[in-house]
Amino acid sequence: MSGDSLPREAGDKLQQIGSADVAIGILPIPGAIGENTLPAIRETLSRLGGSVTCVILQSEGPDAEGTPATVSGMFPQSAPGASLQSFFNAYRTVFTAADQLKARACCVLGSDSKTVTADWIQRLLQPALEMEFDLVTPHYAHGPLEGLLNSSIIGPLERSLYGLRIQNPLGPDFGLSRRLIERMVSAERPHPVAGIVSTAARAGLTICEARVGARLYPAMDWANVSTLFAEITGPVLQDMERNAPFWQRARGSHAIPAMGETAARAEETEGADVGRLLDSFQLATRNLQEIWQMVLPPATMLELRRMSRLPAAEFAMPDGLWVRVVYDLALAHRLRTISRDHLLRAMTPLYLGWVASYALGLQAAGAPPAEQRLEQLAMAYETAKPYLISRWRWPDRFNP
Repeated sequence: MSGDSLPREAGDKLQQIGSADVAIGILPIPGAIGENTLPAIRETLSRLGGSVTCVILQSEGPDAEGTPATVSGMFPQSAPGASLQSFFNAYRTVFTAADQLKARACCVLGSDSKTVTADWIQRLLQPALEMEFDLVTPHYAHGPLEGLLNSSIIGPLERSLYGLRIQNPLGPDFGLSRRLIERMVSAERPHPVAGIVSTAARAGLTICEARVGARLYPAMDWANVSTLFAEITGPVLQDMERNAPFWQRARGSHAIPAMGETAARAEETEGADVGRLLDSFQLATRNLQEIWQMVLPPATMLELRRMSRLPAAEFAMPDGLWVRVVYDLALAHRLRTISRDHLLRAMTPLYLGWVASYALGLQAAGAPPAEQRLEQLAMAYETAKPYLISRWRWPDRFNP
């Protein structure tokens, strides 16, 4: 990847600037830039000693001289409802620009500006700039029903694969060192976000978490959740396939260093409509049998059919069952059992069933706190990893 992949005017402006200690990329999402954004960045730079040079990379607003300099027009502003791919591609642009600037560290901001403070930015940036960490991932304070796609699949799956207890391997906020920036631009990757943690892990680079605070999560559009499910899980499963020789050797997991104090949990933005989720799961159990049988073993299908007949008060999806579903989905994605997009969309009702089970479990008398409940799930992923490895190495032992 080269500077030629940058928009022409933005690339010319970066050439004029020459170099900088830090590149801060503000991703093209509604609300990413607010009146507090520039003051927060300036305060961060002041805390870092005042002599740190910085370039802000953004989609809109006028270019500005001085410290920090701003370069606009880096990527188009994404329209509401636009594909996540344009958002993910913006990471590639930020990494390319940071590499052109020979930046010592890069910070990517993808959260709503209402929550991003100087503390937030400093905790992402300082470990990469001053403490010899190569990757800084975010640790958010959020409600029990927020970020569930990450909590149920992405986070625990990546933890079981690479042995790193990272809350949010897909960010969206990150800090990167010069070493990792160079690796992210040195080879073309299908997905620049899904490969961040795996790239750092494979290279033996140092990783930490930043407790940045409470994140404002967008409201979940349950009517179109299959699109979100496919757009997020697909790249992760692709990256998983690329790195199979590495993660098959990893065993167990360990915590990584964490920067900052634990923040108060954010207010829940919405609840889960359990009745609607269960309806979707039960309808799919009747209508998607043929597709699911191409992916899931008979024992799993039998258990899912049994669950579909349970009344809401008794509905529960065991952790072991859900983990095997995810692992079998990963294998079917690798083998291209059916069209990958069709596969992911067809499996989405199973995710909705897990969400319903999780939400009902939190409401039960004597239920453990959400953090403890999700830790139990993560351990189930680790415990079942031999199942994944055996299915991955010898898929013909079971042929649906």
